[in-house]
Amino acid sequence: MKLSIYFFSTKDEASTKERYDFLFTVAEHADRAGYHALWTPERHFQEFGGSYPNPAVLSAALSRVTQRIELRAGCAVMPHHHPARLVEDWSLVDQLSGGRAGVCLATGWHKGDFVFYPDRYEERREYTFSQVQTLRELWRGNSVSFKGPQGEELAVRTFPRPVRAEMPLWIVHSSNPQTWIRAGELGLNVLSLLDNWDRLEHNINAYREARSRAGNDPNGGIVTLGLHTFVGDDDDTVREIVREPLAGYLASFLKQRDGDVALHGESKFISAEEKKILVDNVFEDMYENRALFGTPERCTAMIERVAAIGVDEVACLLDFGVPFARVLECLPKLDEVLAAVTDPDEEPDRVGNGPLYTGQMGYYAVRRQ
Repeated sequence: MKLSIYFFSTKDEASTKERYDFLFTVAEHADRAGYHALWTPERHFQEFGGSYPNPAVLSAALSRVTQRIELRAGCAVMPHHHPARLVEDWSLVDQLSGGRAGVCLATGWHKGDFVFYPDRYEERREYTFSQVQTLRELWRGNSVSFKGPQGEELAVRTFPRPVRAEMPLWIVHSSNPQTWIRAGELGLNVLSLLDNWDRLEHNINAYREARSRAGNDPNGGIVTLGLHTFVGDDDDTVREIVREPLAGYLASFLKQRDGDVALHGESKFISAEEKKILVDNVFEDMYENRALFGTPERCTAMIERVAAIGVDEVACLLDFGVPFARVLECLPKLDEVLAAVTDPDEEPDRVGNGPLYTGQMGYYAVRRQ
């Protein structure tokens, strides 16, 4: 089992600079400790995740302070991009990192984000899948034709050329189970969250079967599962630490939902009381069944459980509102989980064996005292 670090970001009290300092501190630690990848998302026009409008820019910066860890978009919203520009950006990341780039595609869902190409909103899912082969051809160095300013066909070839021969591509899981089947047919990897155990196992099996039917290696695709993560000395303390931040994180999704309802001209708003009940119920379910919360032993058991149904990689979602100093304190405990679930035969080379890097984040320890 491989463990990665996933950044998604909710609103917090830290300054924007502090958020990026935190990201770089965690990235350098993860690179040295042996985590497999760093995922940074694409988010627009919301405080929730607003620190991450461009994962390619962040990954290019991260490439200069890391040595071995994979750098991935988690995700790039395909309808917001021209395929040639997306390949240019991530080829540059691949060059700067020495061949460590990867991209997870998303169709997008928040209607307010579609100011870049508003005409793509209704067909966003089909548009995303339709661009997969184009991305692959451009990445391989082949010419692809696009419409010019007068409707003429213009053949383009992107530069710089990437280090990797093939573009590592994921698709983010949606509520539509057909996404898994299309991913298998197209030979894509999958990035998913855990909403229901039975559904996840069913979708993974359907994905493997679809890969096989399409002539792809059924065991060749990577299923990455994102799990909210905080590891501590005892379960009760962890529950107390994550309760309020996670509730705020969940409430931010409901706020975005209300925004989409308004844009659609609908009237299905959830009352404040209903939101509280919903958030409380979801929190309990997430804590007990759908997250890496608790002691190293409890979290290790959780990873073993998801591995048993076919998950290949767990992406640990760290920045959901817990104060940054607390997250840094939990990293050594998460390292214990990493050591417990890593196959020694596949263990990556570590970069140094020093203590948790503090760098510009050292003042967090001071503020906590």
